[in-house]
Amino acid sequence: MKIWIDADSCPKPVKEIVERAAKREKLQLIFTANRKIPLEEHELFTMVVTEAKDQSADLYIVDNVEAGDLVITRDIPLADELVSKKIDVLNDRGVLYTAENIKERLSVRNFMYELREYGGGVERHSAFGPKEKQAFANAFDRQLRKMLKVSS
Repeated sequence: MKIWIDADSCPKPVKEIVERAAKREKLQLIFTANRKIPLEEHELFTMVVTEAKDQSADLYIVDNVEAGDLVITRDIPLADELVSKKIDVLNDRGVLYTAENIKERLSVRNFMYELREYGGGVERHSAFGPKEKQAFANAFDRQLRKMLKVSS
């Protein structure tokens, strides 16, 4: 089991939570981005810097993730592709994307994108504060425990 982080837009507190868990459980942690992201040096941590093209980090994850891995991303189209490959995906707010909820999330995301393209509403994310950090930590811990139990 490996943990992947789509690191381009991942909040620092999420990275820290996942780094601590990876060290504790001795799990490989792979950060992917199309630019260098500062991270703690550790034998279990890898930083993959892809081409500076749009979606290159996402494509790298899709091409290299394996069954039993966990991906952390806020990118809903990426999550949709991974869920269709039966990969566990968690966003930085603690939402576990599943076959049951990803299409609705993708539809809302696409609608909001089109609305912005025509000068309409703006999609807003609330600030990443203690409440969001705790929600992610709880969901991540639940999912990690479940996946570790299955893999052992």
